[in-house]
Amino acid sequence: MAFITCQDASFGYEGNIAVSGLNFEVRRGDYLCVVGENGSGKSTLIKGLLHLKNPIEGSVRMGDGLQPSDIGYLPQQTVAQKDFPASAYEVVVSGRLSARGIRPFYSRRDKAAANESMERLGIAPIRNRCYRELSGGQQQRTLIARALCAEGKLLLFDEPVTGLDPVAAQELYRLIERMNRETGVTVVMVSHDIGSAVKYASHILHLKTKQVFFGTTAEYVNSPAGKIFAGDGEGGPAGPPTGEIPEEGERNV
Repeated sequence: MAFITCQDASFGYEGNIAVSGLNFEVRRGDYLCVVGENGSGKSTLIKGLLHLKNPIEGSVRMGDGLQPSDIGYLPQQTVAQKDFPASAYEVVVSGRLSARGIRPFYSRRDKAAANESMERLGIAPIRNRCYRELSGGQQQRTLIARALCAEGKLLLFDEPVTGLDPVAAQELYRLIERMNRETGVTVVMVSHDIGSAVKYASHILHLKTKQVFFGTTAEYVNSPAGKIFAGDGEGGPAGPPTGEIPEEGERNV
């Protein structure tokens, strides 16, 4: 059974459809990259997966024991968030707030979870540094550690490398892929970088206000859309075509 199943789903605003024809699954352990041009419906879909927006048509169902509280979300950072006056450790342990309940202090288990997440993300040495003084890459690692600290089964990332230089961006992509592989946490990432998506993800969902493709990365590379946009999978996308993207069938399951 899948963590998330979208069946003939459409999302939009005030009755106007922003993205439609969604038929895909996210299974335990998957690393799904949602790709497409600006305005293709990627962020709208993420709101739907977070249950912040109900589908206009079709359905989005959770299964395999997944609950809304099991989903960690890493949105794009705002300028105000980047200037947050707290230590890296304080940001990470705040991921335990929902688990803390009405208790006034963090428990030993909360603190252990925060320390473990920081060790796993390689940021234990900067635990006492002020978050706003960290580099962009260090800030993103801190936020990922916070999401992990919440013990989420599924992590949603919305353009996590935005604002990072190319070296830091690739380091972050490698980190997320390793975290998915070594810890088994399921990842859904929105990205405009199709080349890196093909390099690291296990599955691709390509949108252009409707579903163009869904399947494994290998299937995507050999698909009409993948051949146009993914290039060789190493140097980034080949660039948008002058015509429409050929549509693909659904994933074979």
